[in-house]
Amino acid sequence: MTPTDDTPASPPPAGADGAFEPAATRPAPPPAGNPSLEHTVERLVHDLLRDRRSERRWRVFFRLAWFGLFVAVAYAIFVESRGPAAPAGPHTALVEVSGAIAVDAEASADTIVSGLRAAFEDKGAQAVVLRINSPGGSPVQAGIVHDEIRRLKALHGKPVYAVVEEVCASGAYYIAAAADEIFVDKASLVGSIGVLMDGFGFTGAMDKLGIERRLLTAGENKGMLDPFSPQNERHVAHAQALIDQIHQQFIAVVRQGRGDRLRDTPELFSGLFWNGEQAIELGLADRTGSLDYVAREIVKAEDIIDYTQRGNLAERLARRFGAGVGESLAIALRHLAPALR
Repeated sequence: MTPTDDTPASPPPAGADGAFEPAATRPAPPPAGNPSLEHTVERLVHDLLRDRRSERRWRVFFRLAWFGLFVAVAYAIFVESRGPAAPAGPHTALVEVSGAIAVDAEASADTIVSGLRAAFEDKGAQAVVLRINSPGGSPVQAGIVHDEIRRLKALHGKPVYAVVEEVCASGAYYIAAAADEIFVDKASLVGSIGVLMDGFGFTGAMDKLGIERRLLTAGENKGMLDPFSPQNERHVAHAQALIDQIHQQFIAVVRQGRGDRLRDTPELFSGLFWNGEQAIELGLADRTGSLDYVAREIVKAEDIIDYTQRGNLAERLARRFGAGVGESLAIALRHLAPALR
């Protein structure tokens, strides 16, 4: 016997979906606009994972960037350590004298002399050109370079030319005087053959402010030229005698290098400087001409090879960007370029 449509349906089993329960015991649906706790936790976990992935990507990026920087610096030091590659034929050797001439500067005697020796020793170099753009500096450093140029000229028999760009003054001219010829631009500044020793005196300001100088010395002249003490005429006379003697040494070097080309006038060694045209008239320079002109027309070797020693790249970074990063690179990379130290 088959049931008919009038047969009453059996009640659903207890615990099944759709079972009849009192309305009070059913869980209320989450209100609109207020996500459930599970949804909130899921979103927080998703955001956390996304942030972690982003941090990991940035961490990888920075590691690769630092590795790329390290490789670039190491490669640059390797290229520098190989020195200039001379062409197959004859060429003009270039050594730069740029900036202040001082012990710790790029234009120190050690740096310039290293470049000069490499240039003179290269058999393909037909002549050595000093390209100068310097206001001068230490007479000791300039004297070392000057004497080495004269020694290398006598040893190798190669001519030396100085090409002045912007400025060739004081200690820079001390170096240029060792060249066989000096070329300038008509607007170059040349000269300043003199010596100075400068300082300050604060005694008047100290008196006004009620400041008392308390200086203890062992040796009556140990506080010589102390800026916080009154001038001592005997000390001033001693210092003046020192710089006068250095000035005479400077004059002797210029006379030795320039010879009869100098037009001896009272102002020539007074510390004045002149433009290129005036320097030629006074015999401080020979003619106008650029580096390319000298290589092409005087040396007859248009290929120019730079023998200037630039120093260790890591040490230059230390000076430029500060001790923190630069010194770390210097320690890590110093062994890669021993020839540059």
